[in-house]
Amino acid sequence: MALPSAPPAPAPTPAASADTPPRLLRWTRAQYEQAIDAGVFGEDDHVELITGHVVEMSPQNAAHATAIRLIAKALRDHYTSYLVDVQLPLALSADSAPEPDIAVIEGTPADFVEAHPDTALLVVEVSSRSLAFDRGEKQRVYARAEIPTYWIANLVEGVLEVYTDPTGGRYRTVRTLEAGDAAAVPGTDATLPAGDLLP
Repeated sequence: MALPSAPPAPAPTPAASADTPPRLLRWTRAQYEQAIDAGVFGEDDHVELITGHVVEMSPQNAAHATAIRLIAKALRDHYTSYLVDVQLPLALSADSAPEPDIAVIEGTPADFVEAHPDTALLVVEVSSRSLAFDRGEKQRVYARAEIPTYWIANLVEGVLEVYTDPTGGRYRTVRTLEAGDAAAVPGTDATLPAGDLLP
């Protein structure tokens, strides 16, 4: 007795084609915040939303943590009527909610009970393994949000990179400060030795 033949194999769908790249799902900030409220991300999930992508934040070594402490302390000495936030979210756009290492925010804690701040006077990223990302995608996110000044504490080269004049999604002016150079404190007449901000 002849056995029944196997059914023909189904034709591959476009999604299964070897020539079709996988479709990446983009998150809106509203979806991301809903996921946080629903417990999708736990306290041990160190992530942020950058241009619609949930990005894992780099773990901190001792030098990274020290730089955050140095910069936060120096800025708090000058911004007595501002918030100097450490690794807290900024609601910068419909698809980005970065958590910069430091952000100088106008207002009081009570101003942000219902929503995260949507701008900052200054944002700072401490960079070693994340240097290319902080110079690239992060820089564009902050420039598009018209954050007036962006600092990168570059631990790889031991310098402070200062980005100003955001226009068209990029910073037009970039300065690299060595340890002996003075960094202007945005919105004040004060300066800080760049070397005091680096471990």
